This record gives sequence, C-alpha cells and structure tokens, in this order.
Amino acid sequence: MPVQLEDDLLLVLYDVARLMRVRTDQHARLTGMTRAQWVVLAWLERRPGVTQNELAALVEVEPISVARLVDRLEARGLVERRLDARDRRVRRLHLTDAARPLLDQIHAYRRDLDALMTADIDPEETRRVLATLRRMKAIILEERRDGAEAG
Repeated sequence: MPVQLEDDLLLVLYDVARLMRVRTDQHARLTGMTRAQWVVLAWLERRPGVTQNELAALVEVEPISVARLVDRLEARGLVERRLDARDRRVRRLHLTDAARPLLDQIHAYRRDLDALMTADIDPEETRRVLATLRRMKAIILEERRDGAEAG
C-alpha cells in the first residue's frame, strides 16, 4: 500500500528544504544577491582560505559555477583571491571586510527563519528532531563510505 504523501519522510524533508530554498532565494534577491552567493559567503566565513575546487566540493556544484560566483562576489568587493604562500599556482579565497555587513544580514535571516520554523515546537522536540537528522546523515555517509571501499 502506498504511503500517504504527508507521511512520506523523504517527501516531507524535500518539501521543507524546498520551501526554505524558495524563501531564502526571495530574501537574497532583496539584497541584490542570490542564494548561491549567500552560500559561498557562508562557506568562506567557515573555511577561509579554501580553493575554488575545495569550495565547489563543499557546495556541491561544478568548479566553473563556483568560479562564476566568486567572480561576481569579487567584482562586488566581497571576496578576494590570494596567492597561496606554498604554491603560487593556487589561489585561496578570502572574505573582505566589506562582506561583514552582508554576513550579519545572512545570520539575522537564518535566526529569523529558524525562529519562524520552530515557533510552535517545543525546544526539546526540536533537539530530538535535530539529533535524529544527524543520525540519518551519519548513516547515509557511512553507507557511502562503505560503498566506496567495496567498489
């Protein structure tokens, strides 16, 4: 017997993620940017000095797509490419001071979205959901590692 759509875990997870993406796309446009640009800025804040190839792996897009995003962010003065001290062929990505106000807006938006999504949910329930999602993620990552080792 087929699972009802509202009871299908994968579909609900996908829908929640889709709704978050759509809402974030709309909000990013208000700042004259895209969600993809926001994602790049957020990763560079967490991992200053990554290469474009490393960043592409983190955001799960092709390196050429990251190059275009970084080009746009660099043109706005938010990101800079710096030569690697050990290998002058490599350029490392860094945020500029001009990115700070935008990152503050991104952080505020994330806090607001989190508050909206969890407004009517008991904090303990939110912690349990988060713990469960982390376990699901670990299971998938472990399965992926096991599959890679077997192949």
